[in-house]
Amino acid sequence: MAPWSLPLSSLLKHTDCLQRANIFCNVVQGLHHHHHHPVRSRLWKRNFRAVSQGVGQLLSHQPRAGKCAASVCSSSLDGQNTTERLWSVYDETKRQTGDLISVITANSVDSDTIFANNEMSLRDIEIYGFDYDYTLAFYSSHLHTLIFNIARDILVTNHRYPEGLRKYEYIPNFAVRGLHYDVQKALLMKIDAFHYIQLGTVYRGLHPVPDEEVIAMYEGCHVPLEIMSDFYGKSSHGHTMKQFMDIFSLPEMTLLSCVNDFFMRHNIDYEPVHLYKDVKVSSIRDVHVKGIMYRAVEADIEKYICYGEQSHAVLKKLSAQGKKMFLITNSPFDFVDRGMNYIVGKDWRDLFDVVIVQADKPSFFNDRRKPFRRVTDKGVLLWDRIHRLEKGQIYKQGNLYEFLRLTGWRGSKVLYFGDHIYSDLADLTLKHGWRTGAIIPELRKEIKIMNTPEYVHMMTWLQSLTGLIEQMQVHRDPTSRAVVEEWIKEREAMKPQTKDIFNAQFGSLFRTYHNPTYFSRRLSRFADIYMASISCLLNYDFQHTFFPRRTPLQHEAPYWPEHGSTGLGVSSPAPQDQSRV
Repeated sequence: MAPWSLPLSSLLKHTDCLQRANIFCNVVQGLHHHHHHPVRSRLWKRNFRAVSQGVGQLLSHQPRAGKCAASVCSSSLDGQNTTERLWSVYDETKRQTGDLISVITANSVDSDTIFANNEMSLRDIEIYGFDYDYTLAFYSSHLHTLIFNIARDILVTNHRYPEGLRKYEYIPNFAVRGLHYDVQKALLMKIDAFHYIQLGTVYRGLHPVPDEEVIAMYEGCHVPLEIMSDFYGKSSHGHTMKQFMDIFSLPEMTLLSCVNDFFMRHNIDYEPVHLYKDVKVSSIRDVHVKGIMYRAVEADIEKYICYGEQSHAVLKKLSAQGKKMFLITNSPFDFVDRGMNYIVGKDWRDLFDVVIVQADKPSFFNDRRKPFRRVTDKGVLLWDRIHRLEKGQIYKQGNLYEFLRLTGWRGSKVLYFGDHIYSDLADLTLKHGWRTGAIIPELRKEIKIMNTPEYVHMMTWLQSLTGLIEQMQVHRDPTSRAVVEEWIKEREAMKPQTKDIFNAQFGSLFRTYHNPTYFSRRLSRFADIYMASISCLLNYDFQHTFFPRRTPLQHEAPYWPEHGSTGLGVSSPAPQDQSRV
């Protein structure tokens, strides 16, 4: 997904772009008549001014342009002429990409769009299901600070960790979701869709690990399948990697990094596996299981819950259309009831046909043994056998197989929304054929960044430069190689900036320098659609079909006019934006 993929694909429909490609060929072929460009190094600095991607796309999609570029040195008379011609092609590429900037930036991505990985029509959806946390209830940044502080203090008070840890505060922009943690080596890192570590994103404590050290530890950058996290992202049964897929895990990653940092700073010996268990099992788990976080949120709900009116509007719209709705959450009833009273009102249960709390997902989707129990308004657990799931009642635990038997809600007529790709969505799409919608709140921030002129300039020139290197690399004479090597160095110097613009430590949630992240790979597999929040549904009617863009495979030519540049598919634009596509 990239903000420039749609406008560029649209540009390719117009003859002026084809004319640009022809002009580029003519420029390359005629460069031997003009030798006025001085020989100089052109490494692109950090400002990335006035660059764009258009001609880079044309280089890769126009065979004639490629052949012309590849022949730039074929008739060279001497090394100086060759160098000047190559730099002239570089200058012309930069100029022509710059000419397309205004068109690209005019077609920004709407963060209220629903993006499709798999074709899905709302006409077919009769039943809508929801998780609660970060799906119906969105939390402010205060919640992460709360979780961090409580877990940190549990380590010190209950597990006798050093008092000095209390000096550490939560760092809001340190980690991103989807990172992997090597439990045995105490390293936090980002891994791409092909199991390769993104160098520059490996952290021990709060400090980056040098690339050379990472390569030495892992004998390269590849992480073998047998030590990757298991299906649910956990480190178990010999898997040494843990993947953090939950939004609640952001304070956990930060706390792990802070404790590691403290031990290293004070030269304290420690066993990384035990540290991980103390933080994960004893501290973070206690924050949730013992209800500490729940009680704190309930006591000051306005401080922690935001965007409640948007969730309410979605539920009212679905109810008005006669859609069935249900709620399956791992949170306890008192916590959900307090939050839903705030978001919807005291009659919130009237909107749902079934409400299930403390479901224990993902076990809920696989375990056939746990029965449903009814819970009273005062939280009393009733032990009578459940023969049907009634509207207005609250049920605890249970399992999906019994849920399917009692409701008959099977297959692709059901659409379930959740924020956790593994615990909420994976089993539903792989085993039960439900349609799935991933809620990715980080999308709003990332799309906002991708729509900025700085990002558009940076990425479009990076693509153009990559296309230029690809075309010119066929020349093996020393003079040509020296120039191409400078371009390669420029490209390498730009790559860290594509990371830093999103997050200085770990970059984008969705991409490494070029490849999709491991998170993106799982998102594309387990979610039919994804969006920043369920409020995006307000932009669509119930006849709408979401179409993923037919992204060309590497061996395919882009015969169709619109295509995305990633394996995830591109946006299914909101109706109000369709005129811009």
